[in-house]
Amino acid sequence: MMAVAGAALSQGRRAALLVVLGIASGSLVWAAATAAGLAALLAAVPALITALKFGGGLYLLYIALRGAMTAIRGEGSITAAGPTGLDGLAAWRRGVFVVLTNPKAALMWSAIASFLYGSGFGSIEVLLFGPFTFVSASVIYGTYGLLFSSGFAMSAYARFARWFEAAFAAVFGTLGAILLIDGIRDLVSGRR
Repeated sequence: MMAVAGAALSQGRRAALLVVLGIASGSLVWAAATAAGLAALLAAVPALITALKFGGGLYLLYIALRGAMTAIRGEGSITAAGPTGLDGLAAWRRGVFVVLTNPKAALMWSAIASFLYGSGFGSIEVLLFGPFTFVSASVIYGTYGLLFSSGFAMSAYARFARWFEAAFAAVFGTLGAILLIDGIRDLVSGRR
């Protein structure tokens, strides 16, 4: 949601909706991975979840650092959206990357796989769950994109950009730190 809000506030509706398209596309990748045996793979190699935690945590800390620097400099370009002028392909890639590096997505799709396979569904039925997720993600995150790209939201951002940047930096930094700490706990406890 924060990646969509950032794109909407700093670059408008088009960028936000392209990030949404990337998020929905990333969901299709997770659906395909699930159909190909993601739950079994994650059960067999739990280090993959730990690796996702480290990758996602570092990525979020990177975004937090960019946001903090933007807030300090007093620039108005929410970090989740990336640099001002993010082109269509870059906005889409941002959405895909956010979803694919999110360890919660891997855990959610593992749970979905366990449920669907446990209910007697085969790989084809699990794969067909992907378009449903694509549409759901598009509607939910698209609504956020439309709301955050409204005139009211954009004018509020323009007025309080430094505070928004600082808040985004704090949230991304906290989430990144939590992921890294959780990854370190996994390593220390031997749940690699």
